[in-house]
Amino acid sequence: MSTKIVSIAKALPAYSRQTDEIIPFVKQWMNAQEERFQRKVIKIFENAAVDKRYSIMAPEEVFTATSFQEKNDIYIREVKKLGKNVLTDALHKADWKPDSLDYIITVSCTGIMIPSLDAYLINDVGLKQDVVRLPVTEMGCAAGVSGMIYAHNFLKANPGKRAAVIAVEAPTATFQLEDYSMVNIVSAAIFGDGAACVLLSSEEEAIGPKILGEGMYHFYDNTHMMGFNLTNTGLQMILDKSVPETIASHFPKIIHPFLASFGKDIEQVDHLIFHPGGKKIVMTVEELFGSLGKNIEDTKEVLRAYGNMSSATVLYVLERFINKNPSPGEVGLLLSFGPGFSAQRVLVEW
Repeated sequence: MSTKIVSIAKALPAYSRQTDEIIPFVKQWMNAQEERFQRKVIKIFENAAVDKRYSIMAPEEVFTATSFQEKNDIYIREVKKLGKNVLTDALHKADWKPDSLDYIITVSCTGIMIPSLDAYLINDVGLKQDVVRLPVTEMGCAAGVSGMIYAHNFLKANPGKRAAVIAVEAPTATFQLEDYSMVNIVSAAIFGDGAACVLLSSEEEAIGPKILGEGMYHFYDNTHMMGFNLTNTGLQMILDKSVPETIASHFPKIIHPFLASFGKDIEQVDHLIFHPGGKKIVMTVEELFGSLGKNIEDTKEVLRAYGNMSSATVLYVLERFINKNPSPGEVGLLLSFGPGFSAQRVLVEW
């Protein structure tokens, strides 16, 4: 018995803007700041390697003083829509009936809702009454891969079952209008909103790339590096500037023992399916793997076209590879990083 990735789908919110269309709003937002600082901020947006981003709100709403409650209400309303759309699309691609799902994992860290998204999907999509549900809310950018790890372990223990991982994120709902810190500015420059859904199965007849193995790697004493502060104005980003360097220093321990535990080495990995956390992280990974003849062009392209959509982003990269229909026997390595600080890994084979 093995776990197969049967289908994958993505969904995007209604609003979108090219980066050059966002700049006038940024300039207006920065109007009262010192001119030299304004120029620096504009350069950050222009050099973020993000050409376009999607949003659950129009730019006018993003750059308007809204309360935490107002932003979170928009988050809840739009996350329900995106979750329903992306799950329905993935089910259609797999030719699965909604009530055939046995396990549903929903992933989001950019807003707060209780009941969680999965409860609404049971009603809106028509899932069966005894479906097992798991909301994942505090693993940030790593949670798309985390969700796949949880689904894989459920399916390993339950042959002949089906699972869905739905990641829906809206980082624009966390933008802090009165915060002119570099963390808030860099976050605004690199993040965008989006949703993705992966369907997995442990049925013998399932068709798709199989999961060879998975694992988590935790960085000791680095809980300060990434996360959110819960403030009166919403979720305020925590993003330490040392993240790329810290990742680079741990890369050998993250990659090589993990691959070796499944009888592989980096030379045998054909596809790097990496989460595009931001330009600096992408550059760090590229430097580490460029000498091995590996490329992360799909990771860079997803960042350029959508920005960092937190947990959903790596699934957009995975979709690009699945759509290319790699040859049988080719191996791919999924990797994402998130609060904790942690790295999440999944090894797949076509």
